[in-house]
Amino acid sequence: MAKNKEAKVKSPRVQEIRDAYKITKTVKPWIGALLLGIVFVVTGIAIAIGIWGGHPIYAAFVGFPASLIVALIIFTRIAGSAAYASIEGQIGAGASVLMAIRKGWTTTPAVAVNRNQDMVHRSVGRGGIVLTGEGGAAVRQMLQDERKKSERYAPGAPITEIIVGDLPGQVPLKKLQKHVNKLPKKLSTHQMRELRMRLKAVGGMSLPIPKGPMPKGVRIK
Repeated sequence: MAKNKEAKVKSPRVQEIRDAYKITKTVKPWIGALLLGIVFVVTGIAIAIGIWGGHPIYAAFVGFPASLIVALIIFTRIAGSAAYASIEGQIGAGASVLMAIRKGWTTTPAVAVNRNQDMVHRSVGRGGIVLTGEGGAAVRQMLQDERKKSERYAPGAPITEIIVGDLPGQVPLKKLQKHVNKLPKKLSTHQMRELRMRLKAVGGMSLPIPKGPMPKGVRIK
C-alpha cells in the first residue's frame, strides 16, 4: 500500500517532466542528443578520474547519477525558455504565464477584450491588483478603463499596470512571472482575501488560453 501511495505522489511530477520534454523537443529538436551527450561526458570524466585514482567502478557508480542531475538542471533551464517560446505570440499567452504562478496570486484572464483581440488580465495578490495588457496601442486605454473599474469595486487598493512586450517600458513574456513576484507586498493576507472577494463578481471572458507545463520559479536569463 505504501509503495502504491508513493507511486501516485510521484506520477504527476514524472508526467510534468514528460510534457515539458515534448514541448521542448518541438522548439529545440536537439534536446535529446544534448542530454545524452551530457550524461556520457560527465560519466566519462568521472570514470577517467576514477581510473587515475584507482577506483574506476566506484567512480562510475558516483558519476552516472551525477550526470543525470547535471542533465536535469540543464534541461530545466532549456525547458523554461522553450515553454515561453512555444506560446509567445498566441492569444492569452500572458494569462497562461500569470496563472502558472504557484503561490500568492490568483489571475482572472481576459477581464477586457476588444475585437482586435487586445486584452487585459487581472491578478490579485499581496502586492494588490495587477492589470496586465497584451496587444496593440489600444491596450493602454483598456488598462485605464480597467483601473477605473477596479477602483470603483475596491477603492484604495494598490494597482499596478503592466504591458507585455519587448518595447521600452514593457515587460517581456519570459520575465512576467518574475516581475509580478517581485512587487512589494502592500496588503496583509486578510486584506488580500477581502480584495479577492470584492472583485469576484467582476469576472473575465472564456478564451482559449495556451496550455502546457509553464515554468514555475525557473530563472530565465
